[in-house]
Amino acid sequence: MITLDKITKRMGTRLLFEDISVTFNEGCRYGLSGPNGAGKSTLLKIIIGSEDPTSGSVSLPKKIGFLKQNIEDFHDHLVINTIIMANKRLWDAFEERDRLYEEEMTDAIGMRLGEIEEIIAEEDGYSAESEAEQLLIGIGIPQEFHYETMSALPTDMQFKVMLCQALFGNPPALLLDEPTNHLDLDSICWLGDFLHNYTGTLIVVSHDRHFLNTVTTHIADIDYETVIIYPGNYDQMIVNKSSMRERSEAENKAKEKKVSQLREYVARFGAGTRASQVQSRLREIDRLQPQDLKKSNIDRPFVRFYPPEKRSGQIVFKVNHIGKSYDDISVFSNFSFEVARGDKIGILGPNGRGKTTLLKLLAGELTPDQGTIERGYEANIGYFPQLHGDILDKSKDMTAFDWLKSRKDSAYDQDIRGFLGKMLFSGDDAFKQLSHLSGGETARLILAGMMLLNHNTLILDEPNNHLDLEAVSALGIALEEFKGTVLIAAHDRDLLERVATKIIAFEGDNTVRFFKGTLQEYYASLKS
Repeated sequence: MITLDKITKRMGTRLLFEDISVTFNEGCRYGLSGPNGAGKSTLLKIIIGSEDPTSGSVSLPKKIGFLKQNIEDFHDHLVINTIIMANKRLWDAFEERDRLYEEEMTDAIGMRLGEIEEIIAEEDGYSAESEAEQLLIGIGIPQEFHYETMSALPTDMQFKVMLCQALFGNPPALLLDEPTNHLDLDSICWLGDFLHNYTGTLIVVSHDRHFLNTVTTHIADIDYETVIIYPGNYDQMIVNKSSMRERSEAENKAKEKKVSQLREYVARFGAGTRASQVQSRLREIDRLQPQDLKKSNIDRPFVRFYPPEKRSGQIVFKVNHIGKSYDDISVFSNFSFEVARGDKIGILGPNGRGKTTLLKLLAGELTPDQGTIERGYEANIGYFPQLHGDILDKSKDMTAFDWLKSRKDSAYDQDIRGFLGKMLFSGDDAFKQLSHLSGGETARLILAGMMLLNHNTLILDEPNNHLDLEAVSALGIALEEFKGTVLIAAHDRDLLERVATKIIAFEGDNTVRFFKGTLQEYYASLKS
């Protein structure tokens, strides 16, 4: 159980939340929701104790698991040890035992070694390596990496190790901030199953709507400068929140109408002989004063990819027997397919299998080692890279306005401001330096650039990374309604199910499969 007592947090002059008193119960799985900047990560840091609230207190179990972000602190440690280090008491005991065994044995050292063995037994230390290995295998890290140093692993694997560290030891409370980042769909499914069987108190932040809907039993929504707990998953919360707001607004309108009628009566008879009735209605007016409804902090971007000025040819890409290798390691080979105008193709597979490489080849950012890629007539491509720095150099002394203007010099300034406003760069935010933009702001700026240029073909590599749920939903609707061609790689199942009508799947044994059907139909085909 986790209890917050009158928690208030101010960031400069901005109030994130005020006098929050809420209990997160054992056996419940809470999704912490709210737009970027609402304070989700800040609230998790306050609960963990890495950041102080402006006022209030937090009550926690003795042990909590949480997803650490300081990967660099573990670069020199073995993968298996990095996970066990989640239990500080156990890890300290292991280290002290190893140190004492290197010293000359004395009675005092013998006594201390006996005490250490008791600590290790109390902390289930004799099964620690076995549990750590089970977590690693479950999340998709092969055994040959378990005794490598963290620095020897690819970045996405290092993030998986940190997630396993948070899960290690079955802590009574578990706090996870964006745990699906850097996970492929298979790993996300494994994590969902693991959390379903978790019996402690879970609080999770995620921009993956499908994951939240699958995992959570409650949603703790940060809005109106407080936290409101809704039973059910994210979709159920949206329905309940909207209906509660509509009900409050309807009640206020009814009160306003009644107050108007009462004031009309008072105005007519205030100076007459009906003093008692007038006083009664004045008291009723005071009682019926509508409540001031706080403004929601949710701002939804307006994403629309406008009809292209020129349609592409019927065939947008003709891919002939392409292959690509890095340092003699083949990513894929002899792969052929065609992309027709209007196709919406979802690209999926484990991390490191070649999704980004394929998209870069199609976007013209890379050249295949074998084969050819023929681009169709009038194919005008907009590219959203997984690494935002590939298209937006934050080292340049530019503002968001300058960068967007540079994408289309002929655009009027008011048009540039309009596109920035649609992507939530209002007022002075339009003139933020690129180096000061958050991940979510950078993603929205790149999308604004794609909206501005009227492409007829969109290539998007993990565009949902760094976007909040409202922005991901808006992006999904825009891609679904877009009249052109889309190729999108994402680990967000809800986004792929909304957009994709065909699938390119990177499967085992370097197999790449082109499947004509939706994501659900693709998964059904694997079972048949």
